[in-house]
Amino acid sequence: MSFTLAIVGRPNVGKSTLFNRLVGKRLALVDDTPGVTRDLREGDARLGDLRFVVIDSAGLELVEDDSLQGRMRRLTERAVEEADICLFLIDARMGVTPADEIFADILRRKNAHVILAANKAEGAAGDAGALEAWALGLGEPVRISAEHGEGMDDLYDVLRPHADAFAEKNVAQMPEVDVALSEDEAEEEGAIRMPTEARPLQLAVIGRPNAGKSTLINKILGEDRLLTGPEAGITRDAISVSTPFMGTPMRIWDTAGMRKKAKVSGKLEKLSVADGLRAVRFAEVVVVLLDVNIPFEVQDLRIADFAETEGRAVVVAANKWDLEEEKTEKLKELRESFERLLPQLKGAPLVTVSAKTGKGLDRLHAAILKAYEVWNRRISTAKLNMWLTAMTEAHPPPAPGGRRIKLRYITQAKTRPPGFVIKATHTDQIPESYGRYLVNGLRADFDMPGTPIRLYFRDQGGTNPFKDRKKSIPSRLTKHVEKKKHAARKEKGLPSKPKG
Repeated sequence: MSFTLAIVGRPNVGKSTLFNRLVGKRLALVDDTPGVTRDLREGDARLGDLRFVVIDSAGLELVEDDSLQGRMRRLTERAVEEADICLFLIDARMGVTPADEIFADILRRKNAHVILAANKAEGAAGDAGALEAWALGLGEPVRISAEHGEGMDDLYDVLRPHADAFAEKNVAQMPEVDVALSEDEAEEEGAIRMPTEARPLQLAVIGRPNAGKSTLINKILGEDRLLTGPEAGITRDAISVSTPFMGTPMRIWDTAGMRKKAKVSGKLEKLSVADGLRAVRFAEVVVVLLDVNIPFEVQDLRIADFAETEGRAVVVAANKWDLEEEKTEKLKELRESFERLLPQLKGAPLVTVSAKTGKGLDRLHAAILKAYEVWNRRISTAKLNMWLTAMTEAHPPPAPGGRRIKLRYITQAKTRPPGFVIKATHTDQIPESYGRYLVNGLRADFDMPGTPIRLYFRDQGGTNPFKDRKKSIPSRLTKHVEKKKHAARKEKGLPSKPKG
């Protein structure tokens, strides 16, 4: 990635449509209703051989008070200041408006690299507006049609000279998930890869509307980067921001509030819910933010279950803790409800926070790092096979129809989240309850609370997986057996190794 491009302009001039075209996906909400975009959204854009970060912004409004529109304007102005290049979009069919003239003057003061583009300029209808754009004093306007893809070559020609100037700027890569382990990696314990500036920890904050997600992230950032307010559902897109959280590099996703399906009636809100679910897939750790006054409603449970199904590490945070009077009793009630309603996340961290005051952020940070560490956990095959022997001796698998099921060996096949393969006989006869028994054993014996664990049974038949290998995987067990054999032969006066 070589530079950052912020798309700005009045409401409904086609900023989100252009954003979606540049990123090649329908990431930003698009609708004929002005003001659909209320927050900043980043995406990895592609135009020819150019790779850059594009920022979709809220429509510029002639408002400077503390209303929602005023906060949207201040947020957009900050994006202009932080971006390398600003693309100022006008509607060629409407021509230059007084608001466009005011905003052009603001942009000249705030950003040294401003490109003017006349959108919706396809056909003769946009000719007059494109000519009027010269009067804004921002140079020659680039005529484009974001909806139909016209003018993208001209936009490329204007952006190309800037790419070399900003070539050293980089953007954090998307996280790796379901990482397969080689045989050598599976046999040894692995060091946890800690987050770095180049590869920050990817965190998604999800929950029902007005649970305080944006307020929490602003407190972590130490600034009002995301829109907040008493209006439920201010955030409509999933927004990512990069920041160090108590020294740990993170990229944090704020998501639109997810409501019960019956209440997701408007077209925009349906798109918002899908966008929030998509953000979970981009994350490594997911914080499910609850409102402590109404915790663990059906939608909270669905959100947490979705994160677990997607294989992400989960942390549950109860927000607005500063308003709770009976804290001890309430915490006990929360833990009991958590264990009862979310057994698939047994042992996952449950912390209390106040997004408004910032109290409890240290606990949240520690819980996130713990969940991340467990999510990356790697266990050697030797330890796993000794564990499997003990588990099957304590509780042997069933013998359906008189055929005994043999669990021959286990190895870790994946990490992020941990995934294990057990070679066994009659795998189609192994009941789900026995699989849960083994998963719970893995959680308890290898300190993996809360994280999703994937367990796969593979048919082994009667073959020995170690037949053609020079060294048996459970090497410590082999050495122990050989040592006992040697001692027994020595005691009987026999040579240490049998002849022939």
